[in-house]
Amino acid sequence: MTYRTHATLTTSKSTFDALRTGLKLTVFTACAVLMLAAPSIAAEPPDAPSAVASMNASPIEPIAPVYAPKVAETKLVDKTFVGLALASSGANFADSYTTLFARQNWLAGKKGVCNAEVDSAYLYGTHPTVARAYAVASAKSAGAIFAAYYLRKHHSKFWSLPFVANSVVSLGGVTQNMVMCN
Repeated sequence: MTYRTHATLTTSKSTFDALRTGLKLTVFTACAVLMLAAPSIAAEPPDAPSAVASMNASPIEPIAPVYAPKVAETKLVDKTFVGLALASSGANFADSYTTLFARQNWLAGKKGVCNAEVDSAYLYGTHPTVARAYAVASAKSAGAIFAAYYLRKHHSKFWSLPFVANSVVSLGGVTQNMVMCN
């Protein structure tokens, strides 16, 4: 076991003072270098325009016209956009329609088939009403159309991705509902 005696405290204090003095010197040197380096980087000021320009030169230089290539403007909403929007919305409404099978089974008191919404209960509720099911389908369709329109307006090559993703998810729900609830 080591004890702290007066001798050990004195040596550690002198070591600490030496470190502190070295640190102060290092910080002072770094500050001095930075303060003296900034003015040395500056160059001579540029010559005034009157000293450089000749007497016969025109103050305005002619500029050659620059022609930008014309970009072919495409319509934001064309046949492809409308077709994908209809397909995506159709898949959404089919998913909502088949989701209502669970409510019908629940109202009929059927056992052994799905009689409660399990996969998307956070969207539709446990026993979805017709209005809520179609409101969810409308919101999902509107969201996909808005996202695709936004991406197409900003010239993204992935503008059709919201339609494709929405259709895939909705058709997966249709398949699940037809297998389990019919």
